[in-house]
Parts: sequence; C-alpha cells; structure tokens
Amino acid sequence: MDCNTVLVTGGAGFIGSNFVRYLLAETPLHVVNLDALTYAGNLASLGDCLEHPRHHFVKGSITNAGLVAHVLRQYAVEGIINFAAESHVDRSILGPQVFVETNVQGTLTLLTEGRAAGIRRFLQVSTDEVYGSLGDEGRFTESTPLSANSPYSASKAAADLLVRAFHHTYGMETVTTRCSNNYGPYQFPEKLIPLMIMNALADKPLPVYGDGLNVRDWLYVRDHCTAVWAAFRQGRPGGVYNIGGNNEKTNLEVVRTILRQVGKPESLITFVRDRPGHDRRYAIDSSRMTAELGWRPEVDFDGGIAATVRWYLEHREWLDQVSSGEYRRYYAEMYDRRERLGTAARLG
Repeated sequence: MDCNTVLVTGGAGFIGSNFVRYLLAETPLHVVNLDALTYAGNLASLGDCLEHPRHHFVKGSITNAGLVAHVLRQYAVEGIINFAAESHVDRSILGPQVFVETNVQGTLTLLTEGRAAGIRRFLQVSTDEVYGSLGDEGRFTESTPLSANSPYSASKAAADLLVRAFHHTYGMETVTTRCSNNYGPYQFPEKLIPLMIMNALADKPLPVYGDGLNVRDWLYVRDHCTAVWAAFRQGRPGGVYNIGGNNEKTNLEVVRTILRQVGKPESLITFVRDRPGHDRRYAIDSSRMTAELGWRPEVDFDGGIAATVRWYLEHREWLDQVSSGEYRRYYAEMYDRRERLGTAARLG
C-alpha cells in the first residue's frame, strides 16, 4: 500500500525513533510523530530528525481523542503505525492501571479516530509476550493461542483483539505484527542490554533475574523496522505477522557477551530475586513474513551486539541524559530491593 503521510505513534521511544529515522532515510513519506514524552520517550533520540522538512512532531497522548482527530485531519494522514505503549513488564507489575489506559484505551482511541478519518491502513506493533511462555521445544506461530502472563502482555493482547475486531466488524484495513525482544541504539536503560552496558561501563553490579537461564529471541532494531514497513505496505488486511531474529539466547549468555565486548569481568554479575510470573522462554517462527513478504533478518546477534555496544560507547552523552533522577529511583526500587531479598533468601 502506497501513501504520502503516516502517523507514527511513540516515535520518540526506542523502536519508534529508529523507525522514524528509517522512514525519513528510505522513503519520501511525510512522517507525523505523536509521542507523550513519558520516561521512555526522548527528543534526544530523534536528533536532527526534528529539523527534517518531512518530519512533524506533536507532543501528546494516544488516549486524547480530540488531539488524535485533529492530527489526522491537519496532516491528512493516510496510515497509522502504532508503536506507542507502556512496555516494561516490571513497571506493569508495580502499576498495571497505566498499561490498560495507554495500551488498551489508547489503541481503541487510535482505531476509532482513524476509522472516522478514513485512514487507509492501521498497523499495530505488538509483542511475542502475548503468547505466554514456551517449553524447551517449539516456537510461537501466528496461530498460537494468546496466553498473556503479565499485566503488560495482557494489555497488549487486549489491544491486539481490538485491532482484530475493528477489521472483522468494520472492515478496517488492519495488520498486526508481533516481535521478539529488540535491541540496538536509543533503547531506554531499564531494558536488559542497555542496562548491562551502562552498569558494566561504570563497574557496577549487573543484576540478573533468577538463574539467568530465561531464553529470549533477540531482534536487531533495524531488522524490526524493515519488517514493520514490509508488513504495513504488503501485509494482508487483517493479517498477523510474527517478527523474530532467529537469535535465541539465555539472559546469562547475553550478559556475558556484553562483558566480553566491554572488557569487564564476569564477577560483576549479581543474581537477584526473580520477578513474579517470569516467562521462561520465547521463540518466534517468522516463516510467514518470509513466505508472504520476502522479509528475513539480516543482522546476527554477534554483529548486532557489537554494533550496539559500540553505539553506546560513542553516545555516552545520550545515556547520561536519559538516566534521569526518576529512572534512578525506579532502578533502586526494582533491582536493589530484589538483590537484598535474594541475599536474604540465600542466607536464610
């Protein structure tokens, strides 16, 4: 599907800002970027995009129906790509309400106002976490039943079902993508890889949940961007597409790889008490993306993690800027407390 102007929501966040950069570099599109600039949204992640003549930034929430309607009309938006979400599992355990407000109500607002404005296509960026947890074998396919295990993944599953309902009930042209764990430049440092890089560079303990053997499939963020764009342009209306990197790693493998990259000792690893309901393994089958859209990931984990570490080493000022006082308080609450509890359990 071709269009002239798309609305990218959450375009100042990690994946969204990488996607905005991708669109501006690789397409002639006008990109309207709607972001509430919460803890994970940062204008510094957009850099010179803010001055780009085809980039139009609007500060605001996807739950604000009046604002969404105004933006769609003002810029004659033809398609919506929804990255905006509360996305950290630990935060959803502490306070699930905001996840329902943003991820469910916000998606409903975008769908409702998008339909009223007559947009041509709506793409929902979702997550493999809606499928729940895998055993030692197999991979998630698009027909795997939804079995969300955290308030975050439950809110994303609910949003996915709303997208499906708008297609089947109203004939709205929608596509849903479900990706594995992303990594790369501009990721907020509460997520595993940037957190470990940041702590390792400062010779601080690297907190690893439980035994560190939880398995995730890792997807380099630019590969995710190319997949989302392929799904938006060519995906079947009403279709769901899994996007994976074919890089299954335990958390402990990831952390050890980072320590080798930055030349720091494994003695920095500190095992902390596991979080509630921690899914053991995720793995994605992306064969539908390959068969229908001709997409496949181009970056393997070793190359991607080397590029990611190099980016953080070269952009320490960005890392310092996003590591605000609010983030440090959250970090202390989540990880320092878990370390104390884990130590007490071992000593007890």
